[in-house]
Amino acid sequence: MYGTQSKRDLALELQSQIPILRPSIHSRRANLTVKFQDLYGFTVEGNVDDVNVLNEVREKVREQGRVWWALEASKGANWYLQPEVSNGIALKSSLKISAVANAITLKRLIRKGIPPVLRPKVWFSLSGAAKKKSTVPESYYNDLIKAVEGKVTAATKQIDHDLPRTFPGHPWLDTPEGHATLRRVLVGYSFRDSDVGYCQGLNYVAALLLLVMKTEEDAFWMLAVLLENVLVNDCYTTNLSGCHVEQRVFKDLLTKKCPRQLSECGIFFSMKGLRFYFT
Repeated sequence: MYGTQSKRDLALELQSQIPILRPSIHSRRANLTVKFQDLYGFTVEGNVDDVNVLNEVREKVREQGRVWWALEASKGANWYLQPEVSNGIALKSSLKISAVANAITLKRLIRKGIPPVLRPKVWFSLSGAAKKKSTVPESYYNDLIKAVEGKVTAATKQIDHDLPRTFPGHPWLDTPEGHATLRRVLVGYSFRDSDVGYCQGLNYVAALLLLVMKTEEDAFWMLAVLLENVLVNDCYTTNLSGCHVEQRVFKDLLTKKCPRQLSECGIFFSMKGLRFYFT
């Protein structure tokens, strides 16, 4: 048989019997790993398809920005805080209607996403941080930082221990300047509220607030309003009673809604859920 075939024909016949093992374009793209930084400086590692998804998200963010800026131009810079005034006459009825209209528009826009460039102002205004800051003297934060400088407590010792472990490798947070800024915010709040002091997990919350709010004083007040007005009381106290309450409520809810899945998973909420409620 082989004597009547040329070497070329034999090679072609054998090649046709071997499955093609060359990876597809999709699989080669999936294996091509790239590194890039996101909006807040964190290094993200993924494949080419992940980058494409990220670009799509960025385009949606840009579209959100265009909608917000259009409202800023038509309604004014603080349209979500100040009701509209018709013909210079601030009638109570028109103010109420305008406030309701602004609230509906604002809720719809927030659910679609707040553009990053506007987040510091919108978060600070709508969270209650601006109102909380207005109840104290303008120099409150600076006076607090000066007053606690050099003081050593159990909270400051734990803060100093956790600083290098807060998002290591970040181009700003993991620097002497970043550590010093984060330390001032955490130490300042530990003296503002001695019941909370400092609890592990607050370092990550404060660090993310610093990246979004841009200034440490605004981050401080955002942290204050989160711990004092938004989050459940006692979430960050020494005994973590608030976290335990939240976990128990969540466990009871899952027991009621998903009993079979819960028993199959065998999840220990006290071990698995604590980090989730911290950050």
